[in-house]
Amino acid sequence: MELEIRHLRMICAIAETGSLTRAAASLRLTQPGLSAQLRRIEGMLGGPLFDRRPTGAVPTAFGETVLTRARAVLPTVDELLSASALAAASTGSPTPRFRLGSVNAPLLGGLIAALRTHHPEARIVSRAQGSSVPLVDDLAHGRLEAAVVGDCPGYELPARPGVVLRPVVTEPVFVALPAGHRLAGRPAVGLDELADEDWVSPRPDDDRVREYWATTFHATGHRMRTVHEAEGRLLLELVRGGHAVSLCQATFEEVPGIAVRPIAGDPLWYRHLIAWHEAGPLAALDAALVEHARAAHRVAAGRSPAYRRWLRAAGERRGAAGAG
Repeated sequence: MELEIRHLRMICAIAETGSLTRAAASLRLTQPGLSAQLRRIEGMLGGPLFDRRPTGAVPTAFGETVLTRARAVLPTVDELLSASALAAASTGSPTPRFRLGSVNAPLLGGLIAALRTHHPEARIVSRAQGSSVPLVDDLAHGRLEAAVVGDCPGYELPARPGVVLRPVVTEPVFVALPAGHRLAGRPAVGLDELADEDWVSPRPDDDRVREYWATTFHATGHRMRTVHEAEGRLLLELVRGGHAVSLCQATFEEVPGIAVRPIAGDPLWYRHLIAWHEAGPLAALDAALVEHARAAHRVAAGRSPAYRRWLRAAGERRGAAGAG
């Protein structure tokens, strides 16, 4: 995790409101999410920024030092963003420019394809982000034109003024196991069978996905014991090497050394969404963006043997229920 402008805004909001609860409300975050984020910022900077008291949050001496610099930096950043927007608008260039963001999901290609269809001359740039929350924040402040985001049941993304969130598909969460794991031969794995495993998971962020996972395990009387925090290639290597198991998206493609299996009963779910600003240049492409994203998801699902089997079984269950 690296220090970002949004982290400085969080610190300043806490100082200005004197309360994590009020700061969370002003930032349209949850109080637990902001509190967790503050702990990570403090860990990154090397010391506590606020004393938590019954009367509110009071900056420490170290916090005052950080706040002084943050308050000096943020106006300059805001001026730069404003000047950049005005400069881009004043060029009168006929070539549109679209800035896209995406969490780790198989929909970005579909979003780009939609834009290429309707704006073949457009200049399109994109960037990845581990959490959906800062992407939604960037949309709200005009720093992105569209984004691929996601959330979990009970932990839906907070609404932001002007930001449109369109669901694409909701899918079950699967588990990635070492190919030689004792459960890898099963068509599906029970959550209780995974309770004693060592887990590798991405670091917690303000989208609260890790909290959703942990809460679901706790509801079954078990604990998700995360001993490694990693993502991307390192996460795969830890699973492949037999050091841990990991949750993964249903569209995750099996690679040599890793087996992907559904979790029996489908206790965990993830919802993919496409987001844009209602006053932005892509608002008129509402249906087209969603349809291209769904097409991209169908292609990704077709590449996952485990997901194809799950979809067939789900279809058979629905057919049997309809016949009954």
